[in-house]
Amino acid sequence: MSCWKKLKSANWAYPTAVLCLYGFFASSRVAEPFLTPYLIGPYKNISEEVVTNYLFPIWTYSYLSFLLPVFLLTDFLKHKPVIVIQGLFLVSNYVLLCFVPGLAAMVFLQVNYAVVTSTEVAYFSYIYSVIPIENYQRATGYLRGALLVGYTFAASLGQLLVSVAGLDYFYLNAITLGLEIVAFLISLCLPMPKTSLFFKGTQAFPTENDTLRHKSDIQWCSRENITRAGRLLLQSFKESYSSSKLICWSLWWALATAGYVQIFNYAQLLWNHIEPSAASSTYNGAVEAVSCLAGAAAAFCVGHVKVTWAVWGELSLGLFSAAGTGAVFLMALTSNIWACYAGYVIFKSCYMLLITIAVFQIASNLSMECYALTFGINTFVALLLQTIVTFIVVDDTALGLDIVTQFIIYGCYYAVISVLFLIRGMYTACTNQSHSEEKDSSVKVVYEERF
Repeated sequence: MSCWKKLKSANWAYPTAVLCLYGFFASSRVAEPFLTPYLIGPYKNISEEVVTNYLFPIWTYSYLSFLLPVFLLTDFLKHKPVIVIQGLFLVSNYVLLCFVPGLAAMVFLQVNYAVVTSTEVAYFSYIYSVIPIENYQRATGYLRGALLVGYTFAASLGQLLVSVAGLDYFYLNAITLGLEIVAFLISLCLPMPKTSLFFKGTQAFPTENDTLRHKSDIQWCSRENITRAGRLLLQSFKESYSSSKLICWSLWWALATAGYVQIFNYAQLLWNHIEPSAASSTYNGAVEAVSCLAGAAAAFCVGHVKVTWAVWGELSLGLFSAAGTGAVFLMALTSNIWACYAGYVIFKSCYMLLITIAVFQIASNLSMECYALTFGINTFVALLLQTIVTFIVVDDTALGLDIVTQFIIYGCYYAVISVLFLIRGMYTACTNQSHSEEKDSSVKVVYEERF
């Protein structure tokens, strides 16, 4: 009990520990790697074409419509209520999967899950409003680690329960429901932040008994506060996109994330096409666990490799995007499920490596307000691009292509990204090299003139 009181009295340890616990349980979705086999199996009995060309696009469109309002609402409500809402919708997500039959329920499920994904921004932004700035880096590492451990644990447990225990997919969803209920209850224990990044409220002059704090709370929704927040958003936007380098990194972030999310969403359908889950063993959970660990190892290496990312970073984006392109084409063109699994692991590892570099390059040059805004805008642009691709390629009201043709197009999409950044990266590297040589020659001339 004394240890718990000591933890709670710390100015950053308690909220970080509670949020890490929430992140672990919220990401422990044991049934997620087996969602497609569950939907097209006997429990939901939905055809593969309907899942591909009708159901999954609804999530994309709903996510796009929710993202921007939720981003602003998260800061206005001071983060915690949005995290609680996310936990509640995670619970309702698996209630629908477990107990509500019919196609209409699965349509509502996509909208419900869009709320879950749109509120993910609150998970990281919350911690920056309740802890001192000197603890940002450590807390961020802990929060990302909690998510990774949760994903890996859930995928591994799901695979063991399916392959070793022979458990039905329904029970995987029931177990996940229990874990998400725990996550929701933990979210209620988070302390309420006293401020936010943009909607800061009226700053009262401090007194001994802090009597003016109530006045600040009353004016939280005032027109003056909202106007001030708008000015701060505009100022942060100008600062965030004032540098060509930051624009370049943000462009890769948006383009690559759009392709990554699309491939992540439809990979299970491709695996089921190559080797139907009803006729053979499914190893989706093992593949997700391996890809998470491989991606984490790649991201971990970034922090320990001494590279001048300002010079070689853009070229790295091009080279590893090219490797990801090859992996996507391998997934699309192979008829061997293990080769397809390997392509997915390679692709996901390349993306996690590069997104770590991109996030570091952007965050290290911006204030926390600017980084939060950049994160929101880049995510919104990525989702907008993904929505366009979904509507043209996937939606049955447009082309409604089969899953293999879709992945060939995704490979072409990543090929364009890799070519663009290979050209940009070679230009940046050559420019910096020539500047370095000019600097060396000028130093040499000055040295000779002096002596």
